[in-house]
Amino acid sequence: MSHIFGPVPSRRLGLSLGVDLVPVKTCSYDCLYCQVGRTTGKILDPEAFVPVRTITEELEEKLEKIAPDTITLSGSGEPTLYSPMAQLISSIKQITDIRIAILTNGSLFWNEEVRAGVLEAQIIAPTLSTVFEETYRAIHRPHADIELGMIIEGLKALRRDFRGFIFLEVVLLAGFNDSAREIEGLKQVIEEISPDRIQLNTVVRPPADSRALSLDTVRLEEIKNFFGDKAEIIADIPPEQRSQVFESYEDTILETARRRPMRAVDLANVLDLPLEDVEGLLEGLIGKGDLSVTGHGEETYYSALQ
Repeated sequence: MSHIFGPVPSRRLGLSLGVDLVPVKTCSYDCLYCQVGRTTGKILDPEAFVPVRTITEELEEKLEKIAPDTITLSGSGEPTLYSPMAQLISSIKQITDIRIAILTNGSLFWNEEVRAGVLEAQIIAPTLSTVFEETYRAIHRPHADIELGMIIEGLKALRRDFRGFIFLEVVLLAGFNDSAREIEGLKQVIEEISPDRIQLNTVVRPPADSRALSLDTVRLEEIKNFFGDKAEIIADIPPEQRSQVFESYEDTILETARRRPMRAVDLANVLDLPLEDVEGLLEGLIGKGDLSVTGHGEETYYSALQ
């Protein structure tokens, strides 16, 4: 399986070309809201899961065909568990000047080596969704050796060391971290971390656990206004027509849907195809047993079967 996927329309980063650095669901967390499913390998120690050269060769080949807005180190697990991160970022910069972002759960920045490995990226988007230990453990179900205080201090250290942009994601779940106490506590700590942006998110795709429920737009707006000018609600980006060349529409759908559940309209945007054509491709892949279908709210999402 390729380590490069997409590009996918990202609510934060424009047209994002993903780089998957760790095996599926290898993570330090097992979040209720994860769109990839339950964690199967919960670890803390970074490893060199795949050679840097393998990734850069795949990336270089992909960049001959497409021009994304961002190269995003993310995927189906926690990317900061990839130990040669600094070498990889340096190697990517030798082949392209496209900006590099890291989507991370933010759980490992207390580790000085992990922190040092990400400093040459342009954007780091970590998550902090509560400042209360009990809520933290309920939402993220972290590795037993992690405590919330370590996470917060790690994010503060990242802010001191990192010269790029920090987009701090707050994932809000109804009944877990949306109370006045939770939001007031978060605001105080986030001010101490001082990210460049505060990005409010909620459940928009089928989650790993049915208890992960989304907030309504009214409450999201209230929280955004309380956090102030740096805060924004991450919204689904509208479909746009982009000229991209893909070696196989079906392969692209499967590679994308392995990492995150996708709507047909999202895939139409990625593939630059009419919606009805994409729906035909999806029906064919479902018939072959390659895709599953999940309803969430009023939307239909497609996921690749591993």
